[in-house]
Amino acid sequence: MAEEGIQNEEFNQDTDAQNQGNQSEAVNEQLENADNSSETSAASSAEDQVAALNDKYLRLYSEFDNYRKRTNKEKLELISTASAGVLKDMLSVMDDFERAIANNENSEDLSAVKEGFKLIHHKLRTSLEAKGLKQMEAKHQVFDADLHEAIANIPAPSEDLKGKVIEDVEKGYYLNDKVIRFAKVVVGN
Repeated sequence: MAEEGIQNEEFNQDTDAQNQGNQSEAVNEQLENADNSSETSAASSAEDQVAALNDKYLRLYSEFDNYRKRTNKEKLELISTASAGVLKDMLSVMDDFERAIANNENSEDLSAVKEGFKLIHHKLRTSLEAKGLKQMEAKHQVFDADLHEAIANIPAPSEDLKGKVIEDVEKGYYLNDKVIRFAKVVVGN
């Protein structure tokens, strides 16, 4: 019996050792499963964040692209209709010219015809000046290549006109202090 007791004790110790080994393996498996699930949840959480950031980026890119297209369209519309104000003012001058032509067909009073054209010219000039157009004064001014375009050089009629504009063949104009047409001039040598 003593042998059986020793064998039972050894058996119990072996069983306890196996149970402890099984328990530690079970604990290790649980820890690994917990690590794997936390890694899996961390990986899925990271993937969710990447997907959310990618979605946010695509939406922002789309909004910017739409903004760029809209502003380009607005610029094109603005450019195409920029001259509408000037043209609208010119229509009244055109109407005056048509009335003058109709009245001049039967008119024999030359002074009235001249006066009518002067009035129309004045109306045209004032409407253009209101839009920022200014005529360039070139005659008897020193020749300036930034403002004038020399089309001919002639001997100066007097010493004080050397290097100066003797005649402006075509007038130059400024639009809001920027040259939009250079004056074509004759310069004295």
